[in-house]
Amino acid sequence: MNAPSGLTEIVSAGNVFFLLWGAVLIFSMHAGFAFLEAGSVRKKNIVNGLTKIPTDWAVSTVVYFLVGFPLAYGISFLGGAAGLIEESGYDLAHFFFLLCFAAVIPAIISGGIAERMKFWPQLIGGALLVAFAYPLFEGLVWGRFNVLGATDGWLADLFGAGFHDYAGSVVVHAMGGWLALPAIVLLGPRMGRYPDGGSRPLPIHSIPFVALGSWLLMVGWFGFNVASAAMLPNVSGLVAANSLLAMGGGLLAAMFVSRRDSVFVYNGALAGLVAVCAGSDLMHPLASLAVGAVAGIIFVKGFLWANERLRIDDVLGVWPLHGLCGAWGGIAAGIFGYEFLGGLGGVSFMSQLAGTLACVVIAVALSALTYGALKLTTGLRFTPQQELLGSDLTIHAGKAYPEELI
Repeated sequence: MNAPSGLTEIVSAGNVFFLLWGAVLIFSMHAGFAFLEAGSVRKKNIVNGLTKIPTDWAVSTVVYFLVGFPLAYGISFLGGAAGLIEESGYDLAHFFFLLCFAAVIPAIISGGIAERMKFWPQLIGGALLVAFAYPLFEGLVWGRFNVLGATDGWLADLFGAGFHDYAGSVVVHAMGGWLALPAIVLLGPRMGRYPDGGSRPLPIHSIPFVALGSWLLMVGWFGFNVASAAMLPNVSGLVAANSLLAMGGGLLAAMFVSRRDSVFVYNGALAGLVAVCAGSDLMHPLASLAVGAVAGIIFVKGFLWANERLRIDDVLGVWPLHGLCGAWGGIAAGIFGYEFLGGLGGVSFMSQLAGTLACVVIAVALSALTYGALKLTTGLRFTPQQELLGSDLTIHAGKAYPEELI
């Protein structure tokens, strides 16, 4: 017996509204990225951080609409508006939701290359990655190609289950973190960061800004994870509970390991949320607590290892936070997703490992190609004088606190 047409329309409208709700929450996360970067840089680079994030968002909207979303899902919106409403109303809402994921990529990269990268190369690089690199891997897991994530894809044929990434630990976060790494390496460290073979951490501008940015990200993350159900009938309280437990685990672990360092505490919570995305729909909440705790430790130790031992001047720690913790989340779904560990099953450790490694290889190769080409053509880095004066004055001709003397 078919449902009455009115009921069908209500259900369809509810699905569209649900996606839009999730999209708006994730959209709000970009304020979090902006304030997190503004708090983590020096006062002479605040305006630059607050300008890059919305500009990257606007460019991502255009390129993902025209190129990225059609590439990943085979759906184009170049017909008349009437046809879009009649045939693709849900698709348009889905585009908005997935755009919010795609726009995270340049926002992640921005934090790693802060205080020293030219404005236009940064904008062009992000646009190219959102148009081509990110949608390629997105399409392999979630979209039209679907050879990694499908139940009848390559990995499923080899290992019995496809690659599982419910809300983007790997597709979004690991991708963003590993795309950022070549750009950070090609740029080199900021002036004065490693003087005379030593290490001199540069002071951040504002812990309150870091806290505000982190809280905005934590709140918006529930749109990221819960709304990945895509339709109202698929909503799961398990996803919300797992997100909460992983966030708490990451925060507490980072607090203990860093000896109560506030910046590490906030980023530990974000590390837990990054890691839980992949398996949030199938792990037990206590397993999510463990996954988040491990991610908190990975971030603290990874940040110190990258910045002090490897001397990779990753200003916000985006490679350990998103790249390493995202990869851990993808692999963890293949551990704690098994039924004998309290999960719902239907996963394969080998598929999770293979899918995560595929992400790393694709991200590093395409990022090195993109930023390597930009370095050879336009150049990537400020002049020493620009870097000394700061990007706010040299790029934006303004200051965050103009009443202060230079």
